[in-house]
Amino acid sequence: MGKLCKGTVERLMSLLLLRVCHRFSEDPMDSTNLSALPEDAADEDPQSLPSAFSPASIPPRPASQTSSQKHSPLEWSSFFDKEEDVAIPSSNDVFHIYLAGSEGPVVFCLHGGGYSGLSFALAASKIKEKAQVVAMDLRGHGKSSTSNDLDLSIETLSNDVLAVLKAIYGDSPPSIILVGHSMGGSVAIHAAAKRVITNLQGLIVVDVVEGTAMASLIHMQKILSNRMQYFPTIEKAIEWSVKGGSLRNVDSARVSVPSTLKYDDSKKCYTFRIPLEETEVYWKGWYEGLSDKFLSCPAPKLLMLAGTDRLDRSLTIGQMQGKFQLVVVRHTGHAIQEDVPEEFASYVINFISRNRIGPCGVEIPGLLHR
Repeated sequence: MGKLCKGTVERLMSLLLLRVCHRFSEDPMDSTNLSALPEDAADEDPQSLPSAFSPASIPPRPASQTSSQKHSPLEWSSFFDKEEDVAIPSSNDVFHIYLAGSEGPVVFCLHGGGYSGLSFALAASKIKEKAQVVAMDLRGHGKSSTSNDLDLSIETLSNDVLAVLKAIYGDSPPSIILVGHSMGGSVAIHAAAKRVITNLQGLIVVDVVEGTAMASLIHMQKILSNRMQYFPTIEKAIEWSVKGGSLRNVDSARVSVPSTLKYDDSKKCYTFRIPLEETEVYWKGWYEGLSDKFLSCPAPKLLMLAGTDRLDRSLTIGQMQGKFQLVVVRHTGHAIQEDVPEEFASYVINFISRNRIGPCGVEIPGLLHR
């Protein structure tokens, strides 16, 4: 007998297995089934026999997403309950806010430079189970519109926050916890330091300290000039923000990035909503003296950092003295609330619980409410 090639053996084995399975699956008493089988497998053309490794035997792969589908925008309404415009009396300023939740204290969120209120979207969907969330588009960002969108002085920004709180809650606000990321952290600290928010019960600052921020300012213009400036589609902007930008969570980017863009009719493409490079005159004011202001705020404080090497001298001493709670979040980038939203939300909720912050003020253990 001639020597069979490897391919022929594989085909014969495959056929034998198919026949055995077929015999056991059919009714053995049905002679029509038996007569349908050829008597000798050798009579078959080996080239026509199916192989276990043939393309026909391999199950199809599930359909994969295209790049556009993977980076397509997500609606804010999947995370927040509603959006509103807040008009400031005696001015032309209108600030856009997103709201989630209906009970508990108010977690009032302030985003960083170049971001928007939607950078807190994924976290808000978790926080709203225990508290209310309000995320504001700061001046020059998102859907807010003002008489001077490029006035990002710390005095103007902090006054904007106070004006929005006043317009929403009047003179009797619920318990307020200010949460600020990066530039928004500075705004939160300056607003709290004015001591005019009558029911401020907490201050959470996310990944910004004076020493590191001041040292990085000399590199900021180069960083801004080197980033991609124009995008043919929103999907491409989302893709860039994850692959080459500052975000690591594609789902958060799909919600937040569209609100940071505007369409440039002259170039027929998308670009950034706020030209941060034109606001350099205000940068130093955001961070100068920030550590001392943070430590002086009377409310309970949480500093959330993405690295252990970012405490300056004042904060190191203050932390050793127990003046604030420090949390270091591992394996994340600068935008902690976007990169790890569930972990961020858990820290916010734990801060509320730890400091016993209720909807109307601090809840004192053992105090009976009648």
